[in-house]
Formats: sequence, structure tokens, C-alpha cells
Amino acid sequence: MIPAQFHVDILAELERILPNYVFVVPSFVTRELENIKKRSKGKDKIAASVALKLIDSSTINVIDVDLKNKERVDDALLRISKVLCTNDRGLQKRARNKGLTVVYLRQKKYLAVEGYLGL
Repeated sequence: MIPAQFHVDILAELERILPNYVFVVPSFVTRELENIKKRSKGKDKIAASVALKLIDSSTINVIDVDLKNKERVDDALLRISKVLCTNDRGLQKRARNKGLTVVYLRQKKYLAVEGYLGL
């Protein structure tokens, strides 16, 4: 939801820092964004709407992934990711502890990478 909140061209930033990667979003994330859009108001609703539009109109592929029995979205992201893009500090810490590469917004201006990319 970074593009709506901080006016950062997240797709251009991702291509700048990860030029050889294919960008994917799991289907459970799109469902969560749709739920946020339905139940929220104000900035969160707008941010979720912008995120869904970016997913629909860009080079991001949606992959069909289901949550396991009673699995939380964050846990599923940690299970399936090799590189995780998030601004959630708790999720960043869990990803780093698991040895995942983390991409996050830095100084509200650009994306930064922490960890090994294995290009």
C-alpha cells in the first residue's frame, strides 16, 4: 500500500533494485487487500484500492496459493517467500530471522534491500 501512502513508484523501484526478478503476489494477499478495501475507510481503503489496481494493471503476476489450515497471512508469506517486500517491522524481523531477503521502504522515498539476493 506504499504507492498511495507515500507516492513512491513501487514498480519502478522494484525494477531498479531487482531487475532480473519476476514479481508475484500470492492470491491470499489480493483477498486480504479486497477485505481491507471492503471493511476500511479513508486512507486504508484508498491504499488497498491502489494496491489492487497496481496488481491488475502491471507486470506483477498473481499466483494461486492457499493458506494452510488456520494459517495467518504473515506465516504463509514467510513459508513461500524467498524475497519479501514489506514495511511491517515485525514481519521484517521474522523474515530476517528466517534468512529471507527483505525489501522495504526507506526514508519514505525509495526501496532498499537487506539480505542476499543470489543473482
